[in-house]
Amino acid sequence: MNQEQLDKVKQGNGFIAALDQSGGSTPKALKAYGVNEDQYSNEDEMFDLVHEMRTRIVTSPSFTSDKVLGAILFEQTMDREVEGQYTGDYLADKGVVPFLKVDKGLADEENGVQLMKPIPGLDELLARANERNIFGTKMRSNILSANKEGITAVVEQQFEVGKQIIAAGLVPIIEPEVSINAGDKEDIEALLRDAILEELNGLAESELVMLKLTIPTVPDLYKELVDHPNVIRVVALSGGYSRTEANNLLKENHGIIASFSRALSSDLNAGQSDEEFDAKLAEAIDSIYDASVNKK
Repeated sequence: MNQEQLDKVKQGNGFIAALDQSGGSTPKALKAYGVNEDQYSNEDEMFDLVHEMRTRIVTSPSFTSDKVLGAILFEQTMDREVEGQYTGDYLADKGVVPFLKVDKGLADEENGVQLMKPIPGLDELLARANERNIFGTKMRSNILSANKEGITAVVEQQFEVGKQIIAAGLVPIIEPEVSINAGDKEDIEALLRDAILEELNGLAESELVMLKLTIPTVPDLYKELVDHPNVIRVVALSGGYSRTEANNLLKENHGIIASFSRALSSDLNAGQSDEEFDAKLAEAIDSIYDASVNKK
């Protein structure tokens, strides 16, 4: 683990950019960027186009380490190059800490949740991540209702895989997303906090994690998690909220910073000039930074 990067993630002001849309969500991400499915004829061309989009973001003059602490990458992005360097090396040289999405998507809903699918070849992927100078990982589950059995299963699975990632020398971002449309969202979040605390309290002193959570209905509900000695940082996902909504909610939660995806890139378009693109990205970065740093 890189101590300088650890200090930056733990203490730095700013947020983590989520640039990790993968196979299933890539067409949707490209469409939002103004690239329709008739503009590519196969998966290779699709991934070339999404890498161009991500390259445009990370090489933008607006994408700087004074406001962007880290960036979460898709596996293909890690294995590709930006300006002649592997993406992780390019980001690290820029002062932005690289993370890697490692999950393989979600299983079918059961007990009100979607567990992660199995992650075959995870040890090999983590070894490659270390070669590519990746600092940490991210993996997502999904919670749809206040089913204690389901929520416990999600958290136990996340921490079980998390320990495997820690053993490989990387920092796992544990992401049990709560649907913003859940009718019992507040009840889910109380159960989730307690289940996470139980797992955290069972970690050894040296086992460090990050948490990526939906912004809670009750402000500062996750304060115990923010303050836990095994937690490097708690970051928030935008979860389908608009950038304005997500920023306003985030400002009510002390010690939590953003890790937004759609809310970061929603105003970016392939047809924009470089000047227009940079201006829109700067506007998004400034507002998300402000919500991460300046609390109500």
